Amino acid sequence: MKNTKQIERWSPWLLLVAVLLLWQIVCAGFEVSDFIFPSPWRIWTQFWEYKEIIAGHAWRTFWVTMAGFGLAIVVGVLMGFVIGSSRIAYAAIYPLMTAFNALPKAAFVPILVVWFGIGAGPAILTAFLISFFPIMVNIATGLATLEPELEDVLRVLGAKRWDVLMKIGLPRSMPYFFGSLKVAITLAFVGTTVSEMTAANEGIGYLLISAGSAMQMGLAFAGLMVVGAMAMLMYELFSVIEKHTTGWAHRGSQNQ
Repeated sequence: MKNTKQIERWSPWLLLVAVLLLWQIVCAGFEVSDFIFPSPWRIWTQFWEYKEIIAGHAWRTFWVTMAGFGLAIVVGVLMGFVIGSSRIAYAAIYPLMTAFNALPKAAFVPILVVWFGIGAGPAILTAFLISFFPIMVNIATGLATLEPELEDVLRVLGAKRWDVLMKIGLPRSMPYFFGSLKVAITLAFVGTTVSEMTAANEGIGYLLISAGSAMQMGLAFAGLMVVGAMAMLMYELFSVIEKHTTGWAHRGSQNQ
């Protein structure tokens, strides 16, 4: 069992090393131009050369993403609670939110620039628009799928609708909530980066455009790797919090 857990723990890193080695071998063996497809070594050297510039842009992207993501949590939880606690609200709001989520969020960026100008505003709102929907849906699903038998028993014992939602519905929705956070945070980074590519003079998205125009593809790939690393770290953070706060929902898998 210990060996299995060790393999599971190290398997992502082993796979990453294997992919990087294969990538490096292909680029070296076929003499692929760094302008077309830079090798991992070229990406690392450019990352190290421009590490201070990348760090500044990465910090800007990070805090902007966190601001939009925090807003998405507040709005997503509130809307999810309203939709999940009322059949009428579920029937009225859910289809409209689904249609809204189907709209390409990149199309909102020019509109947001007109409203708020170039800067952090459009990036924060783009991160919010692209990430609040998973949170809302999962909270609503957790509340709406409460077992009728359990609710009937609680009603017989004297519990009101509000008591059922707060004491049973919300705790039951926590695994859904943390699952949505892990999805939404990755989407938030996507939204921020896309907005920065067209409506900012800072951030990783801006760095990607600048590096591409300067034909520094290694620097552009380094920026992409930084965004992926930040998203992965936040994903792992929420996974750790989830295991410590909703262990009851994962006890079966933890005993394997």
